[in-house]
Amino acid sequence: MHLSAEALVSLRFRLIVLVCVVLLVSLALAGMTAYSNASRSVRTEMRAAFLVGRQTIESAIDRLQNAPDPLRDVDELVASFQGNRHLRVRHAGEMPAFAAPSMEKSKFGRPPAWFVRLIGVSPETEQIPIAVADRGYGTIVIETDPYNETLEVWNEFAESLATLAVFGGLTILLIYVFIGRTLRPLDRLAAALEEVGDGHYLIRIGGRLAPDLARLRDSFNRMAARLAETAAENRRLNERLLTLQEEERGELARDLHDELSPYLFAINADAATASRLIENGRTSDATLHVSSIVEAVRHMQRQVRRMLGRLRPIGLAEFGLREAIENLVAFWRRRRPEIRYEVAVAAECEDLVDVVGTAICRIVQEALSNALRHAEPKRVAISIERDRDLERGRDEIRLSVVDDGRGMRAPDKLGYGLIGISERVSAVGGHLSFSNKSDEGFAVIAVLPYPQTSGPVSSSLQSAEP
Repeated sequence: MHLSAEALVSLRFRLIVLVCVVLLVSLALAGMTAYSNASRSVRTEMRAAFLVGRQTIESAIDRLQNAPDPLRDVDELVASFQGNRHLRVRHAGEMPAFAAPSMEKSKFGRPPAWFVRLIGVSPETEQIPIAVADRGYGTIVIETDPYNETLEVWNEFAESLATLAVFGGLTILLIYVFIGRTLRPLDRLAAALEEVGDGHYLIRIGGRLAPDLARLRDSFNRMAARLAETAAENRRLNERLLTLQEEERGELARDLHDELSPYLFAINADAATASRLIENGRTSDATLHVSSIVEAVRHMQRQVRRMLGRLRPIGLAEFGLREAIENLVAFWRRRRPEIRYEVAVAAECEDLVDVVGTAICRIVQEALSNALRHAEPKRVAISIERDRDLERGRDEIRLSVVDDGRGMRAPDKLGYGLIGISERVSAVGGHLSFSNKSDEGFAVIAVLPYPQTSGPVSSSLQSAEP
């Protein structure tokens, strides 16, 4: 749970940082645009005010030519500019007069010096001489003052900045609250993943979620279900493996007791009798007992070979897969010579001697046994080939054992032999299928992964005929 909270805080923090970056970039772009527009707007406004003021003064000077008191009119002209937002006008002459713009106020205060420098609009000054009837009455000095216009731009900028700050703060607050609430199910998912990591595959996540998180929840539940099925299958296979091991050990113990023990006892008895006869000089009588010992040893050898054939496919490690399959077929050919046997092993599969090769031999052995004992076929065909398609990422071995017998009477009820084949195929990562047609035959088809490297099966056992 602690790790999940850290991840959730990290996600919130990343979203907040992302929003802040977006806001800062937006602010920078808007600031550049506003700066260009503001500077141009102030210059345009100052230039327009300057031209209007100069035109007004020049027009007034022209009217002074017929004025009875030009100085008084000049003072009135200067006074008319009092309160102008952008112009400072003064009269430099015998009776100086001065008119200055009123300084406006703002709730955001005076524009800071850096902002004034950023706008970069300097005052513009011009002197207009006053001459009436060839007499000079001084000079009117007109000067622009960009303070009020700069203040207006500053107000707009400050308001925009405050609005953006409020919007950004509310956005960050909403992200922290609502995104955190939306992603709260991640806590449950993290806890569920920890449970799965501890091997508890029955846990599930429920409840109504957002569509994206709902897909994540459904995927998790499917994963947990499959892991539970896989775990159950592994337990079943392990139990089956232990059962088979115990059954095999029990069969070997019975064979040793029933087949070998009596002959060992007979050999011991014959050897003792032969030894006693030889000591008594009755060599001819001892020969019969020696012959009995030899016959018993031969029988024991045959029994040992039969047991070794059950433990390991004969010829697989020594000569490869083809020889091992031929040995299996030869075993049945001697017993059922009336049946036609066909064996086709691809060259790429002849040298398989690893776990896959052993699995193939066991599958063929069980399939042959089922066909010849129960199906009464006239023909049995064994095919082993490699199916390789690198573009589709496929490299498999396809094994089929097909007979033309009477087929399976109850295809829904598999015997222990076919169940064992299915489990063996699953154990090596393959899949098995059956094709059954009543009175037309039965087919066992196994698809196994082709081993990337194949090595010999280590064993000190000698080859023997099954």
